[in-house]
Amino acid sequence: MVPHREPRVAMVRVQRTQSARRHLRGIRIVLNMFLALAVLYTVTLTKQLLIPLVLASFIGLALNPIVARGAHWGIPRWLGASVLVIALIAGIGAGVGMLTQPALGWFHEAPAAIRAFVPKLRSITQPLEAANRATQSLTGPARAQQPPPPGLTISAWDVVATTPKILAGVLTVVLLVFFFLVYGDLMLRRLVEASPNFGYKRHAVSIMRGIQYEVSRYILTAALINFGLGAITAGMLWLYHMPDPLLWGTVAMMANFIPYVGAITTTTVLAFVGLLNFNDVGSALLPALTFAGITAFEGNLVTPLIQGHRMRLSPIAILLWLLIWGWLWGIPGALLAVPMLTSVKLVAERVRGWRWFALMVQR
Repeated sequence: MVPHREPRVAMVRVQRTQSARRHLRGIRIVLNMFLALAVLYTVTLTKQLLIPLVLASFIGLALNPIVARGAHWGIPRWLGASVLVIALIAGIGAGVGMLTQPALGWFHEAPAAIRAFVPKLRSITQPLEAANRATQSLTGPARAQQPPPPGLTISAWDVVATTPKILAGVLTVVLLVFFFLVYGDLMLRRLVEASPNFGYKRHAVSIMRGIQYEVSRYILTAALINFGLGAITAGMLWLYHMPDPLLWGTVAMMANFIPYVGAITTTTVLAFVGLLNFNDVGSALLPALTFAGITAFEGNLVTPLIQGHRMRLSPIAILLWLLIWGWLWGIPGALLAVPMLTSVKLVAERVRGWRWFALMVQR
């Protein structure tokens, strides 16, 4: 009887081991879900701190090759970083100074522009209004119209209360960019020196240098492509005699950091502005249609040709990433979503156990 019981006991032990492994796997999945929720909550709670930090890190990565090349030529890093930061501040300040007046003009004239735009859509809205009246006559007496909501106004107190926060955020980003450019390589060297052995140090240096190079190359290339798109858009709008072409070119450049959604939003805005300024529907929609053609050419030919296949991301992954970070951080999250996804993909390609993520998000 004993020889017959031994296989049965061994089978029971195997079944218990498999059951324990399944339970441990389930517990691990639940703990990972709780960890992900905790991370999302922390990221949302600390967004005022993390948004400037992430933005400064990306700007620092994009400008670091320039500072490193200057250091190779004998220019001190602090001097190269100072020149770059001052040039960046001067360029952004000049751009803001040029675009503030047109942007404020459009903002204050928006209610009047919308009122002037409504009669142009009368031919489209008349059938809808007739159907609405017929529906109301069937369902019951018409309700009293609610008074229109008050217009959006900005007081001097709002400007005074908001300006220190904006200046503090800008100053934080500028200081972080400067210190990243000056001490970024030193921090990386200290991190590698803390590694346990020489083989691990060499592997860590290879990974860090590769990630730093590819992320900086991606960010700088994407910024140059978007700048070119904005310049071409501004020139096209100037040829079509659209008002404030520099303003809408800048909007197109910034919105192009948000794939798909940015192009659709800019096309809609240009169509609206065209309908406000031209009576002919064909002439009004021509700038928007031309911009749609430019973005299609840029997104399907120029960017893949310059960035290469390894930098291409799945549209589903991009939209999900935009949804998550737009929900967590709003517009800044949507602008930073694709650079963050590309950086995470490049890191996952070099870290053992995370290559599945790189394969999932790659096109």
